[in-house]
Amino acid sequence: MHDVTERVSTRALRTTQIHPVLLSGGAGTRLWPLSRAIHPKQFLALTSDRTLLQETAARSLGDAGFADPVVICNEEHRFMIHEQLHGMGIQPQTIILESAARNTAPAIAAVALWLMDRDPDALMLAQPCDHLIGSLPDFYLAVAKGVPAAQAGHLVTFGVVPDKPETGYGYIRTGAPLPGVDGVRAVEHFAEKPNAETAEKYLASGTYLWNSGIFLMSARQYIAELERLQPDMVTAVREAIAAGKEDNGFFRLDEGCFTAAAALSIDHAVMEHTDKAAVIPVEMAWCDVGSWRSLWDVSHKDDDGNVEQGDVILQDVTNSYVHSDGRLVAAIGVKDLVIVATDDAVLVADAAHAKNVGKVVEQLRRRNRSEETHHTTVYRPWGYYRAVDIGYRFQVKRIMVKPGARLSLQKHHHRAEHWIVVQGTALVQRDGENRLVRENESVHIPIGMEHRLENPGKLPLHLIEVQSGAYLGEDDIVRLSDTYGRA
Repeated sequence: MHDVTERVSTRALRTTQIHPVLLSGGAGTRLWPLSRAIHPKQFLALTSDRTLLQETAARSLGDAGFADPVVICNEEHRFMIHEQLHGMGIQPQTIILESAARNTAPAIAAVALWLMDRDPDALMLAQPCDHLIGSLPDFYLAVAKGVPAAQAGHLVTFGVVPDKPETGYGYIRTGAPLPGVDGVRAVEHFAEKPNAETAEKYLASGTYLWNSGIFLMSARQYIAELERLQPDMVTAVREAIAAGKEDNGFFRLDEGCFTAAAALSIDHAVMEHTDKAAVIPVEMAWCDVGSWRSLWDVSHKDDDGNVEQGDVILQDVTNSYVHSDGRLVAAIGVKDLVIVATDDAVLVADAAHAKNVGKVVEQLRRRNRSEETHHTTVYRPWGYYRAVDIGYRFQVKRIMVKPGARLSLQKHHHRAEHWIVVQGTALVQRDGENRLVRENESVHIPIGMEHRLENPGKLPLHLIEVQSGAYLGEDDIVRLSDTYGRA
């Protein structure tokens, strides 16, 4: 019977175009040191060969009735998102850029207003980009159930049937079934993350669901409710859209207008106050990959309950998560640990306390440590660079430029650069003159010289850059012309 219902619901879903909205604004601090502000968890491949962003986008592939996605993100992440979606053959309708994070209520409002200009009757399926759904058939079935309710003006969310007294999730208490809409219930109230005792009571009651943070609703109805409850927010976002502009394939919200919007989640701004909230109970193997414990829960384990990633040797170790990004990590005679090693940081935590990693990140932020924001490998639209060594008045980097890509035309006021090509061929512009630099050849860029680096070949270009000078910061770049529209 379930198969028949699924086929009928999926056919119904195909007849209604739904606009997937990918919310990619999280920082993922509880998965430090893998997740960092410039390269947060949604851009990492944590459980498969796809990143969490790609897993989210993949749900709207196939014939299930979805339009191309709309993405809203921090402008710092725009090129990573474009590249990761392009790698899957996905062309988003647009990528909307936030100059500052204002939480989910203004973000979804920006998407809703952008969609309403193009499709006044648009249905949105808003999804965080850092969640996993293990059973797509159950997900599609739930979305299909929600379509009639959303078309009737309800703001539909999806509540995950809990299987344990989880303290890391918010909860939704279900109310009475909605008349005439199968499988959809009214929301009685939303509950914040509970303590252990309260979570036990929620689980025993059978009336509470985990709050998945996924929403299906009419763009018009969402804006109407937001306008009733948060009129100043809607005004700010409307003005940010009106004063926004297309920018090299992205849509950039006006910074001054958008930052005037209150930073509120959709739950606090709308869902906790509206009488139009509805919830669909689901069992779809959902997980908010928000902590090392939750990542351990959904990862493949060996016979001793360990998750091993990378170059790892374990001896008499049980129920632990051990990850290496390069260097060898060996552990002996321990249990219930999280051990994560990158090339510039090592985390060791008791699994029960790993949820407090955010406090370490806060200490890094107060101390102005770069490990809070950056990895040693920093991705750019043209490729990446990786810090190799740094000392007094010098810095060494390894640079990779993708085939056909080129850096901005630029100059530096405080540093000179020396480039040594180790693989591929570079096209180097120096003060308007072009020169090919091949493997085992080098070129010098004096302080103040206008220059540009380009890869004219079909294979990646690798080179070593030696910087020398009084100041070596990334802000000593004066861009004169840029393919990617960066200032």
